[in-house]
Amino acid sequence: MAPVVELEDVTIVRGKATLLDRVNWVIDETDRWVIVGPNGAGKTTLLQVVSANLHPTSGKAMILDEVLGAVGFTEHGFPHALRTSDIASRILRELGYDARTCELAQIAGYMHDIGNLVNRHYHAQNGACLAFQILSRLGFSPDETAQIVSAIGHHDEKTAAAVSPIAAALILADKSDVRRSRVRNQETVSSDIHDRVNYAVVNASLKIDKEQKLCLFNITIDTDICPVMEYFEIFLDRMVLCRKAADLLGLTFELIINDTRLL
Repeated sequence: MAPVVELEDVTIVRGKATLLDRVNWVIDETDRWVIVGPNGAGKTTLLQVVSANLHPTSGKAMILDEVLGAVGFTEHGFPHALRTSDIASRILRELGYDARTCELAQIAGYMHDIGNLVNRHYHAQNGACLAFQILSRLGFSPDETAQIVSAIGHHDEKTAAAVSPIAAALILADKSDVRRSRVRNQETVSSDIHDRVNYAVVNASLKIDKEQKLCLFNITIDTDICPVMEYFEIFLDRMVLCRKAADLLGLTFELIINDTRLL
């Protein structure tokens, strides 16, 4: 039986600080571990790696037979799927949608990027086809299958449209997942604008104010790493799409970067 977790010379570097230095660790399915150490020893960083929420700067981390950072794109694996799933469901729940609709949004969020298994290009449409086959075999009704598949097929900004509340919630959830831990390889930060923008994000949160009918996306960016203009260079279309998605849900979308309202 393969190990649940296998770390090989895993190193995490942030700026000039080395948070983990060539860590080797194997966890089998029946193992029980306790991690102890003084403040600053790297306990939290280590747990972020083994929970697939942080990719190594160097070395190899294999979680459930999947090598973190094996694909050369900004992270679109389990952490992104889980975050998108949770946020999409939460948006509709906070707006008063019924439990089943929230659950369908959660399923759409979890499955929305499976088309990357085929190709990054047209991954939304590929994902919709894959999701149709999976959901049909699982016995989902045609109506619920159509709602999930339609949301997945319309989430990528090149062909996106907020065609339903589930699709709108998925768009908002997917586009608001901007964070440093999505950068797989720190060495690409200086050369790749997508990695640089994600790496520069110190904090990001999406909040729904039902009473004021607002969807608030608040971001803090380290401008020593990336100027705000670079964020807009790659994310402007996505933010406009978020505004349209919020509008379908009866909300006004507001983008706040470094305490300044921009949209």
